[in-house]
Amino acid sequence: MPSGASMMTTAEPWVSVEDVAAHLGVARDSVYRWIEGRGLPAHKLGRLWKFKLSEVDDWVRAGGAVDDEPEAPRRPKRTTKSQTKTTRKS
Repeated sequence: MPSGASMMTTAEPWVSVEDVAAHLGVARDSVYRWIEGRGLPAHKLGRLWKFKLSEVDDWVRAGGAVDDEPEAPRRPKRTTKSQTKTTRKS
């Protein structure tokens, strides 16, 4: 019969907002917005948000990070006179 130590599995560590942002390649502000507005799985411990990366990955795979709102049309960049001015050679 196996001993208690060998029966233990390695628990997934809790990670920080910074770790999740780095894992997903996004800004920390995006992580906070996704917690509030899109249900990113997070657990508040005191003042800190903690995550299990497996839960975050499942949320991403289920479409939690998909941007449902169409992107607002962007105005074209305005050119200045100095950008359109050509020089003449005499």
